[in-house]
Amino acid sequence: MGMDKKLPIGEKASGGEKRFPGRTAKADRKKRGLQRLKNQLPLHFMLIPGILTLIVFHLVPLIGLRIAFQKFVPVKGFFGDQKWVGWGNFRLFFSMPNFVNIFRNTVVIALGKIIFGMVVAVVVSLLLNEIRAMKFRKTVQTIIYAPYFLSWVVFGGILVTILSPSEGIINQIIRALGFEPVFFLGNARVFPATLIATDTWKNFGMSTIVYLATLTGIDPGLYEAASIDGANRWKQVIHISLPAMAPIIMLTGILNIGSILNAGFDQVLVLYNSQVMSTGDIIDTFVYRMGLKEMQYGLSTAVGLFKSVLSTILMTTAYYLSYKFSDYRVW
Repeated sequence: MGMDKKLPIGEKASGGEKRFPGRTAKADRKKRGLQRLKNQLPLHFMLIPGILTLIVFHLVPLIGLRIAFQKFVPVKGFFGDQKWVGWGNFRLFFSMPNFVNIFRNTVVIALGKIIFGMVVAVVVSLLLNEIRAMKFRKTVQTIIYAPYFLSWVVFGGILVTILSPSEGIINQIIRALGFEPVFFLGNARVFPATLIATDTWKNFGMSTIVYLATLTGIDPGLYEAASIDGANRWKQVIHISLPAMAPIIMLTGILNIGSILNAGFDQVLVLYNSQVMSTGDIIDTFVYRMGLKEMQYGLSTAVGLFKSVLSTILMTTAYYLSYKFSDYRVW
């Protein structure tokens, strides 16, 4: 008594409408979906600049990949009667005597930057985590972060002065120690190590942010328990800090596989010269010279396409490995 009587499906209610639970539930879901879309509409509008940037600078230029299969002559126009050479530009690049050298330089320099950049960032993060004076810690962090925000044009000019064989402060220190000065930017044997060291100097500060965030998330009780058990600071780092950092170290290492062919075009272009071409020339600088200096547009586009396809394969492999070993996924 006092309760509404449940009407059979399809029977008219007091308002004259028939009861159809399926239709009602579908209408409710649609209404909730529209309301959710209305609430999230400002967020969708915020995506428009990024989508337009992706379309204009990444998708539209894909039309130009046809140049990789042509002997492109600019005066004939992009859609003009160009001569098609098929895979000729690719065969030309692979048959060049410096192809192996350029590819090797790219991989060696990129791997060196990835490995040394990660090692230095991890070590510095562990050292910063041990600092208890917060003002001193923040001062050190600010100093090591600063180079990251300088462009390679500015930072390269600073490096040219610092590494000068005659007046550079580094070579002055080397002379004071009784050794011969080193021509860092003119010695082909030393140049790759110079690229790796200077890139690490510029970028490791920003990488420490990720590792410091991991260290601050460790339960302080673990350190207290280890201290009670007699573990010193070194053993605490070995048995607590590093294991906690291992997943993020593995993740960043795997994801860096995708950028193994990006050896740093800006840096190399600013610092290299004809004396170090044998060990400093990479794929990106080769594309720059062939395309903008030699005006071999078909060849430069073919080399860029080769690098992009190989980078896509490496990136896909990296995400698969990151999901398999670190349970990381983008979507």
